[in-house]
Amino acid sequence: MSFDKSFSSLEVYISFVRDAIASEVLTSVNDTDLIRRMIAYHMGLDASNSNDHITGKHIRPLLTLLCADGSGGSWRLAKSLSVAVELVHNFSLIHDDIQDESILRRGRDTVWHKWGAAQAINAGDALFALSHLIVEKDENLSVECRLEALHIIDDACLSLISGQTLDLEFEDLDSISIEQYLNMIGGKTGALIGAATELGALFSGVSKEHQRNYREFGYQLGIAYQVRDDMLGIWGEVEKTGKMVGDDFHSRKKTLPIVMGLERSDKLRRMYNQANSDHLVFEDVVQILEETDVVEDIKHFEFNEVEKTLSKLSNACPRGYAGQALDDLVRNLLGRSY
Repeated sequence: MSFDKSFSSLEVYISFVRDAIASEVLTSVNDTDLIRRMIAYHMGLDASNSNDHITGKHIRPLLTLLCADGSGGSWRLAKSLSVAVELVHNFSLIHDDIQDESILRRGRDTVWHKWGAAQAINAGDALFALSHLIVEKDENLSVECRLEALHIIDDACLSLISGQTLDLEFEDLDSISIEQYLNMIGGKTGALIGAATELGALFSGVSKEHQRNYREFGYQLGIAYQVRDDMLGIWGEVEKTGKMVGDDFHSRKKTLPIVMGLERSDKLRRMYNQANSDHLVFEDVVQILEETDVVEDIKHFEFNEVEKTLSKLSNACPRGYAGQALDDLVRNLLGRSY
């Protein structure tokens, strides 16, 4: 089963997520405010959007619902938790685009590029606040569950910000180790996906140990997910990813292909030190990575990370259709092209 087919088989969950996000966002902010227009635009909820790709994949809220279902909960009642984690994710994307000066997200202008950095910061901050309000007002959840959920979200946010800080800090370094890279993406990507899976288990009322198993599964899934994203940052197609290929290299990002390539090629290290030069030819970078077997080694690396994720999923032991769906999603990460 391909990544696309894996998603299509989960349409009942995905449709629920999309409707819930649209309802919460569009009813929580005054419809005359620029804040609402910016958020709706970024999340693909504006009237001009006729492409589902612009709304994003909704991996994180989908995982929350699947983990709630797989751990025995009535997954539809976990709506606020799934929406909250998606809003936090999008808050981080808006701020990330500002910091990286990225002009394209999901095939459209980024919020800061369209409205300026100052207003984009406001849009991101509003999403962060909304993520908390949605959980706080959900009377389907016990007070204890709401407090614990907010703790999980905020803890993940601190880890995410730490990972993003390292990502920016590493731009000024000539090279980093694989261990440093894994620590960075664990914060940037693993922490919030770990929170998404843990929130589903929290909702279902499982034991703390079982809850931790779900968090560890999500964290490891985030590692595997980011490795594939790093590959797409160089070998992906802009029409599918919605992002400019090669931006990471020009920004001196330490993505996995670059980390491996810098370890192997003196020529790449020299090119990397002038990565912002106008005369840099990105095709030359790709050629070096392919000549030094980086492509094959990253595929092997990714395969191992997916195997680790499946092991963590086995520890969580989700049941029924949701359990099989989670297994399918993990296995099909290897083939995704967006």
